[in-house]
Amino acid sequence: MTWFVLGSALWLGILTSISPCPLASNIAAISFIGRKVGSTRQVFLSGLLYTIGRTAAYLALGVVIMAGLMASGEIARFLQRYLNQILGPALILVGMLLLGLLNVSTSLSFAGQGVQQRASKGGTGWALLLGILFALSFCPVSAGLFFGGLIPLSMANDSRFVLASLYGVGTALPVLVFAFLMAFASQHVGKAFNRLTQIERAVRVITGIVFVVAGLYYSLTYVYGITMT
Repeated sequence: MTWFVLGSALWLGILTSISPCPLASNIAAISFIGRKVGSTRQVFLSGLLYTIGRTAAYLALGVVIMAGLMASGEIARFLQRYLNQILGPALILVGMLLLGLLNVSTSLSFAGQGVQQRASKGGTGWALLLGILFALSFCPVSAGLFFGGLIPLSMANDSRFVLASLYGVGTALPVLVFAFLMAFASQHVGKAFNRLTQIERAVRVITGIVFVVAGLYYSLTYVYGITMT
């Protein structure tokens, strides 16, 4: 497994974290963590538990999906034969989602206002549960990046644990960074958040273009048999 593959999994997670829907859940998590801003230990511990929760959720989901796909001999053989052909269109679709060319509004949430309100009254341990619930709350972009980006990448590299773990860490990285800032440099939190919101669209558009180009390459090479040399 190359550093490029490892970096790609982490980048997919980071991109997920700053996309509008997951960013909203991360803002809620930051608000939860910020309740104890006077306690450096509790703030940093909450950020760490939130990261562990998200990572554990994506890891478990990735392992289940990979195990299910590979358990059937026919499915495994099909994927080994046609994975590259499937990857091209999948990357194009994910890229179109990132570029806003596909209008899909369906989302799935396990952490509504009720859960968030109960968490706000609870202890530090709630950060772990919020991480798990927010991770399993998919919107079109996050679902596309996980199911259309990470899962094919994991299957192509036969990775059930490492890539999903890196993806999970990436999705929680902004919260972990803000937890660190609130714990040790709270005066920089506002500036960091403003900078994050400013670069989100540019990062999403650039990555969307890269996904579409990569998808076209895979499609031309493995579907149509056109060599790019």
